[in-house]
Amino acid sequence: MKVIILIIITSAIQSLFGVGVLLFGTPVLLLLGYPFIESLLILLPVSISINILQTSKDYKYVDYIFYKNIVVLTIPFIILFLYFVEKININVSFIMGFFLIVMALKDYSNIIKKYLNKLLSYNKLFFVLTGITHGMTNLGGSLLTAKIFNTDTNKLKKRSTVAISYMTFAVFQLITIISLNYRPSLYNLYYIIIGVSTYLIVNKLVFQKITNDKYDKLFAIFLFLSGTALILKYFIW
Repeated sequence: MKVIILIIITSAIQSLFGVGVLLFGTPVLLLLGYPFIESLLILLPVSISINILQTSKDYKYVDYIFYKNIVVLTIPFIILFLYFVEKININVSFIMGFFLIVMALKDYSNIIKKYLNKLLSYNKLFFVLTGITHGMTNLGGSLLTAKIFNTDTNKLKKRSTVAISYMTFAVFQLITIISLNYRPSLYNLYYIIIGVSTYLIVNKLVFQKITNDKYDKLFAIFLFLSGTALILKYFIW
């Protein structure tokens, strides 16, 4: 039941912003005691399904120059570092927690904002670091959204570009995991149905009403709470 509730909540978030299922679902499943790879097997198919629907509907708004960099510079590092994490079985909770808190505080600290903006200005370095971050922690979506939502474009272009990029992340992650002899279970189909149903409802009733200001505030709250919980888990449990 906890996983089902998590799928509904994170699918609603992803319906609005193009990310959410992996970004918020991964740390919560880790807090619930699920191993990193098992968490991915639960969340990846749901994330892919929602992003496919978003991309098929809004593909004409995608920033394909940005997406080309994702494919060329980010995807290889996602595959490499996901393989690396699986083989050495490291605890990624502290890394994830620290990174989430930094991202959450960027609008409240001139120092953090300065260095993050500087990082985002180096395109090749940004795409490589996004791949490393996502491969090791499943949190590349936070960098991805920071980069895209920092641009002066409309809501549809932002969400569609995030969605196709995030979908590509997830597809290659899933292929990598399956190549390591892990297999999804039949429950994954159930989770996909729940996630897609949530997307269809939220997309129709909520997406058109939300503003970028509301998005920024909600996103910062989720990042900060998730990061704090993960750091507490690292030190206490």
